[in-house]
Amino acid sequence: MAQYFEIHPDNPQVRLLKQAVALLTRGAIIAVPTDSSYALVCHLDDKTAADSLRRIRGVDDKHHLTLLCRDLSELANYARVDNKQFRLIKAATPGPYTFILEASKEVPRRLSHPSRKTIGLRVPGHKTLQALLELHGAPLLATTLIPPGQTEPLNDAGEIRDQMEHDLAAVIDAGACPQEATTVIDLTPMGQGEDPVVIRLGSGSLAALGL
Repeated sequence: MAQYFEIHPDNPQVRLLKQAVALLTRGAIIAVPTDSSYALVCHLDDKTAADSLRRIRGVDDKHHLTLLCRDLSELANYARVDNKQFRLIKAATPGPYTFILEASKEVPRRLSHPSRKTIGLRVPGHKTLQALLELHGAPLLATTLIPPGQTEPLNDAGEIRDQMEHDLAAVIDAGACPQEATTVIDLTPMGQGEDPVVIRLGSGSLAALGL
């Protein structure tokens, strides 16, 4: 059975989050709350874990996975970001937005889109997730927790454990979590002087980005 970490939403217990980090370091897949919906996360540099992440989610290598970053500085290490792109990202960060950008050399090639060499990037605003990222000390590879064959993300920690206990090492419960995926915006056209493209309209407002 997946471990179940009950985390205080305002004062996350470092002791419990360190246990979650230890699992991630050993190649585990964990369900974590975000400021949009729950997500599945794993260690960035673990190929087996990344393959498991795709299998559990039911997606292939053409589906953009996302790097959850602590801040804009970390995000910029894993993507090629020009000034216009950076200003747009800064206007809505942290928040429930995933930005598609050209991956930098810091991103393993097996994780970026096979033909476009792009990757999703996000700076979440969720306090518990930020604390987990800080203790982990590096971005986490993530995907929205939408079970195969379904269209809506899961948002109840107990339900997630019941449905997916054989696939997950742990579930982090930090209280109520929204049930709407991130807004996904492809910023790569901006590099050619074109407008960004909204791939998925979710919980992030386009007005905050001036779109």
